[in-house]
Amino acid sequence: MANEIIYSTFFKTVQESISNGTFAKLTLAKTIGKPELQNIYVKLIVEDNALKCTFTKKIYDGEKHEIVSIHEIENLESELIPYFTNPFFSVLLFTTEADVTMKINKKKIASIIEQPPTFKNADAVLIDYLNQ
Repeated sequence: MANEIIYSTFFKTVQESISNGTFAKLTLAKTIGKPELQNIYVKLIVEDNALKCTFTKKIYDGEKHEIVSIHEIENLESELIPYFTNPFFSVLLFTTEADVTMKINKKKIASIIEQPPTFKNADAVLIDYLNQ
């Protein structure tokens, strides 16, 4: 139950960063072992005049390749949670205000930490969309 509260808090921060125009990108990282799925990068796009997100899955199965899929922003949490602890133990939200990292430890307990921002500019697609 505690992890669900942390997950919800984290994704509320993601949604707020999109709403207030500070979102830069979201990355799932830190795997244990050498799974085929190495990273998932989430970026924003506009499709049919609606803001959506792309998942770029970096896969290594003897060769490196990418699979890109498009998702509704409101489904972001439900689409990504299945990847937590299988195989990812770290989710990084980059905004212009802070880098927010949700880490899951070996006991599968989640926590959130904030650090100074890496990015000075928000996602250009988001800025253009908000300025329409």
